[in-house]
Amino acid sequence: MIRTLALAAVLLSAVPAFAQAPATQAPAAAPLPAGLDKANAIVIDTTKGRIVVKLRPDIAPQHAERIKLLAREGYYNNVPFHRVMDGFMAQTGDGKNFNGTGGSKYPNLKAEFSQVPYKRGVVGMARAGDPDSANSQFFIMFADGSSLNGKYTVVGDVVSGMDVVDKLKKAPPGSASGSVTDPDKMVTVRVASDIK
Repeated sequence: MIRTLALAAVLLSAVPAFAQAPATQAPAAAPLPAGLDKANAIVIDTTKGRIVVKLRPDIAPQHAERIKLLAREGYYNNVPFHRVMDGFMAQTGDGKNFNGTGGSKYPNLKAEFSQVPYKRGVVGMARAGDPDSANSQFFIMFADGSSLNGKYTVVGDVVSGMDVVDKLKKAPPGSASGSVTDPDKMVTVRVASDIK
């Protein structure tokens, strides 16, 4: 009986060590897609894994440059996905207030609307009511969103990691704001050509 209790005590004391091991490991970083234009791509390492976005300087040159500038300044590091609406989109990029109310120190950008439709994996620039109010925040589409077509600047496409986007913590069903409590974060955001 004493041996059984001693064995049980040893096993119970080992459980926390086994349970903690995976939590201390960062998600494995996926390799970059072959043929990626690294000068016009960002690599977002999140609490759920890696997302790679091909920027679209061909349709939104100012917005693409802004994202690269902010990534190089570390503005996006440890920034939450503050608004995540299942079946719609995941929004991030407020490195000032971390809640969707802030922007960078740079002026807002003039809209660069295009004919590119909002489909799953498209990355768009968030803005206020003024079409020329995009600054630092962006969103990734979970599904098609034709109501956004021609009204928000398309700045890129997810080329790797949509499975990671799908895993992001979402707002409770029925939440009108889409605000997330204890959200997932962009741990680091880097221009792909800067990664050594």
